[in-house]
Amino acid sequence: MNAPYAADPLHSRGRLYPTNSSPTRSEFQRDRDRIIHSTAFRRLQHKTQVFLQHEGQHFRTRLTHTLEVSQMARSLARALRLDEDLAEAVALAHDLGHTPFGHAGERVLDDKIHDFGGFDHNVQALRVVTRLENRYASHDGLNLTWETLEGILKHNGPLARLPAGLENVASADLQLSSFASLEAQCAAIADDIAYNAHDIDDALRAELISFGDLRDVPMAGPIACEVLDRWPDIDPGRQAHELQRRLITEAIEDVISTSEAAIAAAAPQSADDVRAAGRTLIVFSTPTQTAVTGLKRFLFDNVYRSEAVMGPVRKSEAVVAELFDRYLETGDMPGRWGAAAKAAPDVASRARTVADFIAGMTDPYALDEYARLFDARVEFR
Repeated sequence: MNAPYAADPLHSRGRLYPTNSSPTRSEFQRDRDRIIHSTAFRRLQHKTQVFLQHEGQHFRTRLTHTLEVSQMARSLARALRLDEDLAEAVALAHDLGHTPFGHAGERVLDDKIHDFGGFDHNVQALRVVTRLENRYASHDGLNLTWETLEGILKHNGPLARLPAGLENVASADLQLSSFASLEAQCAAIADDIAYNAHDIDDALRAELISFGDLRDVPMAGPIACEVLDRWPDIDPGRQAHELQRRLITEAIEDVISTSEAAIAAAAPQSADDVRAAGRTLIVFSTPTQTAVTGLKRFLFDNVYRSEAVMGPVRKSEAVVAELFDRYLETGDMPGRWGAAAKAAPDVASRARTVADFIAGMTDPYALDEYARLFDARVEFR
C-alpha cells in the first residue's frame, strides 16, 4: 500500500481535455503509455547522450539513458511506498525536450533565442507534451495529468516564474513556487545516479579514462580499488560493469535511507504537504552528496571537456547554429513547420518555431538537413 503522502491517481487534478476513464489502467499508467507511444520518445534513440553515434553502437543514447532513469525512479518509488507509475512517467518524459547532439544543441538554441526567453530542455519537454505532439484527433499534445506535467517542469525544484515558451501552454496552474511530488523528486535524483554511473561506463569503454584514473575519485574510487583487488585479471568490460552496478546500488541505498529519514522528519500527511515542505525530501546523505559533486567534477574535467568529446561537440554546435540561421532567414522547413514560420507575426514567434523544429530533430536528421541546405557532409572522425 502506498504511503499517505504518495500521489494518488484516484485523486488526480485531472487533464486539460476531458477523457473517459480506463477500466484497466490508472491515470498515471495512461500517462506513461502515452509518453512511450509518442513520436518524441521514439526519437530519443537517435539523440546523443555524451558520445555521438559515430563513436559506436554500444554507447548510451538519450533513449537508453531515459530507460535506465525510469527503472531507477521506479525502484526508488517502490522502496519509499510512492506511486511507481507517476515516477516512471516523469522519468520517461524528462528528456523529451532535448536537442540533437545533447547539451551542445541546447547551448546553441539558448544562445540563438536568448533575446526571446532562451531555451531549456525541461521547458521544452513540457512544450512537447502539451503542444508539439499532434497525433490526437481532438487536441494537440498528449493530454497528460496535472501531476505528470508538474513533475516534468519542476522535478529539479520550484520555479520563480513561468519560463519563456510556456505562455500559451497549459502550465500556469502548476504551482511554480512549490516543490514537486516525491515521485518527481525520485525521477530527478535517478537522473543524477544514472548519468554519473553510466558516463563512467561509457568513458571506460571509449578509453578516455582507465580504472587506474578512478582510484582517487570520490565515490567511484573505493569501488574501483575493490574491483581491481578482487578481479585484477578479468575482462575490462566486466570490471566496468562491476563498478557501475556497485556504484548504482550504493547510491540508491543511500537515497532510500536518507529520504526515509527526511520524510519522517517533515511528517507530510498528503502529497500537498510534500509540495509545501519547503525543501527537497528525496536526497543523498551529506557525505554522498559531497562525493557525487566530486565525481561530477572528475567527469567534467576528464570526459565532458576532453578533446575526444569536445571536437565533435564543436562541429555539432556549428551544424545547429547554421541550421537555425538558415531556417530563420528562409523558413525552409517541411510541412507545418515552414507554414508556421512564414505565418509568424514577429521574429520572436518565428525564432521559437525554428527552435521547436530543431529541438525535435534526431542527430542523423539534423545532419541530413545540413547536407540538403549546404551541400556538405560533416565528418566527426
